[in-house]
Amino acid sequence: MPRPFRFGVNMMTAAPAEEWRAKCRRAEELGYDVILVPDHLCMVAPFPALIAAAAATERPRVGTFVLNAGLWNPTMLAREVATTYALTGGRLELGLGTGYVQEEHEAAGLPYRPPGERVDHLEHMVKELNRLLDTLDPRPPVPMLIGGNGDRMLALIAEHAQIAAFTGGRSVPGSKAGQMVPISPEELDERVAMYRRLASGREEPAELNLLIPMVTVTDDREAGLRPLVDHLPDLTMEQALELPMTLVGTLDQITAQLRAQRERYGFSYLTVMEPEMEAFAPVIAELRGE
Repeated sequence: MPRPFRFGVNMMTAAPAEEWRAKCRRAEELGYDVILVPDHLCMVAPFPALIAAAAATERPRVGTFVLNAGLWNPTMLAREVATTYALTGGRLELGLGTGYVQEEHEAAGLPYRPPGERVDHLEHMVKELNRLLDTLDPRPPVPMLIGGNGDRMLALIAEHAQIAAFTGGRSVPGSKAGQMVPISPEELDERVAMYRRLASGREEPAELNLLIPMVTVTDDREAGLRPLVDHLPDLTMEQALELPMTLVGTLDQITAQLRAQRERYGFSYLTVMEPEMEAFAPVIAELRGE
């Protein structure tokens, strides 16, 4: 039996208080299950934004998608998590990642470590955070989402995460701005298969999340994908039509694609970006309860 669909929206744009509350209420009206915020220096500060989102809404959970571990230390983060959990009425989900934008580390005056050291830091963060939260009475039962596709990241996710978050892309080597390029469906098959092998001994299977940065409801799929193909000259239209990270087509085509991807990969928790919030709403209505 497949896990039911769940839907999140990553709120990226800062706004005055009432506008922020209105955006969050609109996400709730559209049926989103989780209101998320990223952790980029040019966007909203995660924890105050989540507390405000929870205060403005009743049903959705709130979460980070995802915290840049290189900008945090576990002691300070544990305080933020415990306080935010309390002030949101226990609705917090904590998303963590290594961080991939070198320019942000430089702007913050923090080292941008090589990939292996970034994973080491995240692993230390996860273990210390769990230890520190265990000292609280009662311990906040905060679900942990960890995002990443690399071998060591998948092992870390398999051991510690209640939510395993995958991306349909990989970082471009040498890009200080964190540029990403898509991976093929077959590459994603291999990544998910490796995660499943690593997580085979878990008592409780994790929920699998996919970030979807592009949603376009249209009768002309090729026209809808043309901007992406033009932006990535190594990507053909045939390849673009197969990408799991893009939802382009009629409502029936998009819902069929998401059902097929849940069957193929196990992705039941789907996250879209704030600019796609309205476009994705009919998909939520169509898939609600499945």
